[in-house]
Amino acid sequence: MHSPVVVLGGGPGGYAAAFLAADEGLEVTIVESEPTLGGTCLLRGCIPSKALLHVAKVISEVADLGAEWGVEYAGGPKIDIDLVRARKDKVISNLTGGLGSLAKRRNVTIIRARGSFINSTTLKLDGDDASIPEGGQLTFDHCIVATGSVPAMPPAFDIGSDRVMDSTGALKLADIPETMLVIGGGYIGLEMGSVYAHLGSKVTVVEMTEMLLPGADRDLVKPLSKRIHKMCEDRVYLNTKVGSLTEDGDKIQVTFEGPGKFGREAFDRVLVSIGRRPVTKGLGLENTLVEVNPRGFIVCDKQQRTADPHILAIGDVAGDPMLAHKATHEGRVAAEVIAGKSSAFDKVAIPAVVFTDPEIAWAGLTEDEAKRDGIEVDVEVYPWAASGRAQALGITDGLTKWLVDPKTHRVVGCGIVGSGAGELIAEAVLAIEMGCEVHDITDSVHPHPTLSETLMNAGEVHYGTATEIFKPKKKKPVTTA
Repeated sequence: MHSPVVVLGGGPGGYAAAFLAADEGLEVTIVESEPTLGGTCLLRGCIPSKALLHVAKVISEVADLGAEWGVEYAGGPKIDIDLVRARKDKVISNLTGGLGSLAKRRNVTIIRARGSFINSTTLKLDGDDASIPEGGQLTFDHCIVATGSVPAMPPAFDIGSDRVMDSTGALKLADIPETMLVIGGGYIGLEMGSVYAHLGSKVTVVEMTEMLLPGADRDLVKPLSKRIHKMCEDRVYLNTKVGSLTEDGDKIQVTFEGPGKFGREAFDRVLVSIGRRPVTKGLGLENTLVEVNPRGFIVCDKQQRTADPHILAIGDVAGDPMLAHKATHEGRVAAEVIAGKSSAFDKVAIPAVVFTDPEIAWAGLTEDEAKRDGIEVDVEVYPWAASGRAQALGITDGLTKWLVDPKTHRVVGCGIVGSGAGELIAEAVLAIEMGCEVHDITDSVHPHPTLSETLMNAGEVHYGTATEIFKPKKKKPVTTA
């Protein structure tokens, strides 16, 4: 069987590339080992986790809306874990069904198989699905590698117990454990830890670095850190390593090595969330001209081309950041390049969102990056305590900040912490991509009362014109000859 364009992997990058290539009039085949399209994001990542995080957020909001608001509830929430799981699975089913329909309408062929390269223009297809062509081989003119990533699991933690979970296992919601340890204070660990904590588990978090969410600006993490400490009843241990895991009956014995916690403790379940690794091993890339760097990422240029003229790469296998929305845009570039169009992935701002409570989002240059690289910026911060909408909602610990080029007054970065930060950051992405100056934001009328106003207000801080806070613009010293 021959297909002019083959996409290896049917995740958010893969199916986007396939659909867009089909829209360009190309004959396309997707090779996907899963029964449905969607990849990690839809099947066991972004979508199911956000469905569960919505449940956690509602529980949290109800708990916060207590006596101070004049509202009282009799007893705590009653959790039916089977119904929670069923609702999550229904969301996945609805979305995967829609993707299958879209593929059919675009005449995109789907082969259910594991693909590996025999050479630069041939894939070997393994599996027992009827969609696999006779001979088990598929030739192509161009192949887009979109095989994604999987959770990293150190050999020392892989003890063969279902009580030690990665993010995929955690999303199955087998039960609500009485006690749970989260290894890793990154966004996946904190998101899933929040879900289990609000469902009733006693959650402990351990992080080997000195801060939660390494890589995010400290002022953005501070409100979330305070909330996580409260949620975990201060069972958050930084600068601490996990030495070993051993199964002991229906418990997992864990040894800790650190100043915050040292010794042994037993947990009902352990979630290991220390990052992800790209799926490039076992693909037969050594049989092609494709180059793979020491971290396992496929080396490609801004057109997603690899060193092999027949092969392109997108998404998690193409390098950091490992985000579904990055993969989708790279898929568009790859499809357009194959179609002969002039296209390149040249984004200035790729937003990152941590869907905890409160949410954290940032785009463009971060304050920590500016300090590290010696880049001069003005950091303009607007506290949500001055926002009428935030006061009305009782979420005053948030903040919005812009990073501004002091010479051009262009916005080069943005950070937000607070409810709905993941939605608010989109305005910042547009502003940074368009090269907006601060006045483009402050001169645009924002609706009142909304949290979106804080983006305008933070810009007003730059000019010293924010009316809800008193922070006059600092006058630069005047020098005379």
